[in-house]
Formats: sequence, C-alpha cells, structure tokens
Amino acid sequence: MADAAIARKLLKAVDDGFEDQVRFTADLTRLPSLRGQEATAQDFMARAFRERGLGVDRWLVKLEDIKDLPGFSPIAVSYENAWNVVGIHRPETVKGRSLILNGHIDVVPTGPAEMWKSPPFEPRIEGNWMYGRGAGDMKAGLAAGLHAFDAIQRAGYRPAGEVYLQSVVEEECTGNGALACLQRGYRADAAIIPEPSGTELSMAQVGVMWFQVHVQGRPVHVLRAGSGANAIEACFPIIRALHELEEEWNRQKHEAFREHAHPINFVVSKIQGGDWTSSVPAWCVFDMRIALYPGMELAAVRRQVEATVAKAALADPFLSNTPPKVVYHGFQAEGYVMTGGEDAQAVLAGAHQTVFGDALQRMVLTGTTDARFFGLYAGIPGMVYGPRAEDIHGFDERVDIESIRQVTQAIALFIADWCGLEAA
Repeated sequence: MADAAIARKLLKAVDDGFEDQVRFTADLTRLPSLRGQEATAQDFMARAFRERGLGVDRWLVKLEDIKDLPGFSPIAVSYENAWNVVGIHRPETVKGRSLILNGHIDVVPTGPAEMWKSPPFEPRIEGNWMYGRGAGDMKAGLAAGLHAFDAIQRAGYRPAGEVYLQSVVEEECTGNGALACLQRGYRADAAIIPEPSGTELSMAQVGVMWFQVHVQGRPVHVLRAGSGANAIEACFPIIRALHELEEEWNRQKHEAFREHAHPINFVVSKIQGGDWTSSVPAWCVFDMRIALYPGMELAAVRRQVEATVAKAALADPFLSNTPPKVVYHGFQAEGYVMTGGEDAQAVLAGAHQTVFGDALQRMVLTGTTDARFFGLYAGIPGMVYGPRAEDIHGFDERVDIESIRQVTQAIALFIADWCGLEAA
C-alpha cells in the first residue's frame, strides 16, 4: 500500500479538485454523444488530455482493421465519424506496473424528452445527485479516471508506470471501440473500467447478443382479413417461444450467477411492421437483446435461437412455408468471468478500504461491459469498479456525487500503489 502520508495527500488532492471535477462531468454530460455523434465529446476529451501534458492519440475506427479479430461485432451503422481518443502518460523511467483506465463516451437515446423531469442533456444537480443522459453511464466514471490522474499531479507526483486513459466509442452497441484499442497495440498490466458498479467490483458479466427476426405475411384488405397472413401477429408466438428459451437458460444456472434469481434476460426492444391501417400487414421486424452465460459459444447460441424461431414458425400455416429470417447486428459479446489478476484485485481492495472504511464487495453484472476485451482477448485483468448510479438507460438517469468523489480517491490510491510514484 502507498505510504500513509502520501495517501493522505492524494485523498486531499482529490477533494481540492473535486469542484472542478463535478463541473467537468457536467460539461461532458452536456455533449449529446449519441451513436454517430461522439466526435464533439471526443474533441473535448482530447483537449483535456492535451492540457494535462499527455500524449494524445485520436483516430478513426476502421472496420477493415478489426472485422477479423476475436470479439468483433457486426455493425449496421456508418463508422465515418467513429473516433477513439487515448491520453498517454509515459514516465521518465518506467519503474512501476502499467494501467489502462477505460471508459466509453457513447450514450443511449433519451426516449421522449418530455418524459424527463428536466432536459436530458442539460445536467442538473439536486441534493447529492447529478441528472442527465450519460451522467452515470458512464461520463462520471470517465471523468473519475482522469481526475484521479490529476490528483496525483496536484499532490506533486507522477505515475512511475505507463497509464493509458482511453475514451472509446461503440460500447453501448458492439464494443468495437475497445477492440480497436487492442488492435492499435494498447496493452497494460491491469485495466480499470469505472462503469457504474455501485462502488463494488464486478467479478463476472453475461454475454449479450442482438438480432432481428424478419417475418413475412400475406397482405389483403381487412374486409377479408381471414384470407391473409398477419405478419405482426405472427411474431407473438415466436416471441413467446424465445421467452421460454430464456426461462430454460435461467433454470440451468451458472456458477458465477448461482445467487442471482434471473441473470438471463431476453428483451424485445423494438418492433415495426405494416404499411397501412386497413391492410393486413405484409411484414414485421422485431429486435431482441438476449443474455448468455460465460462459456456459451456464440455460434451454438445462434443455432439455438434460429431453431427456436423455426420451431415456433412451423405452427403457423403461412410461416411454415415462408420461414422467418434471423439477422444479427450489434452485440455478439461473450460472457466474462475475471480469472487471475489477484494482485490487482488486492491493490484495489486496499485502496477501497482506505477510502470507504469497509471491505470491497464483489458482484456480478447481468449486462456487458468492455472488460471482456481485456480479459478474454488480451490476458489483462479487466476490473469494473465505478460510482453509484440509478436509472441508466431510463428517464432521469442520475449518478451519486459523493460516490464519484470516493471512487476517484480509490482510483488515485490504486494508481499510486500499482504504478508507483515519481516526483513531478
């Protein structure tokens, strides 16, 4: 552990800069970095890195560079504006271990803005909470990593190991931004992702798969609806069959999720179909997000999904001769259980104990994060550890401000111990 006197200096340094950190987090949240619109926020991060004397690597993610790599997910959108940014600290003489601080800049859509208590991209502070789309997931965490680095410099030190502060795109739909960092050659002895984990350390996460089911019908005028085939209504038994598969997987359990009542969730997230209110709909497409356990092979999951859809379609006289089509886009993400990295976990646990006065708790995630890229494909312990947030992906998303401060302090102490320190 870091020397007690140094630890006190670092904790104070975080506090001294915390007002600026909160303001920085709000400014970042104010930038609507929806998918395809992240460039302005990435410029903001690049300037922040440059102002701190960090090397800045800003590059356009190119499909041809990553499409054949393990962990790649297929895309359905343009990458013409998909920029990654990395701030790079290299010590005068490398004496300590290296670290990646990874966070994603992209945020999910807001839904109807009138259903928020205040505009989603106008961050507001009420009590101990900061509200705004992306405030929790995960701009507060992204800012925490940077301001932990600031605190070390404010206290008169620099990390004695290499530190890479990564601001990536695409986490919310593929993870290809983090994959592009690996393709570009970024490696370290450990990685921390300050996703909103409730100040606990995630030890496992499910895999995630996205797909669409395309269903055809036979259009006729509604006055003779019985002679047609309703593509929208034909989706209902297919959806029921997929939810039966969901419950089957939940009954199977997985060692890492044995204490979780329902870790596997299948969600119909989008549906569209038909062309005219007085016509039996000729087509329907629904999108589904499903979870899978660590260790489940993606190709086998796809076969099981396709078999489930095909079996449900056989019960429909029209669909039995016009089978639905399953199309994959977005997440094809494997589950991840953190193995190894006990030394990094121990250092983080010590830092957490110093800040919170309690032992670091472990948890599992029923969603996915970019940690899988580090753990599965690069042999780097990927630790998800971040502040407390509520209603991420929902209305009135918010992050607990005090937990931001404490997590920033814990990350600063982790850097001091893991990387070592040299005089600034």
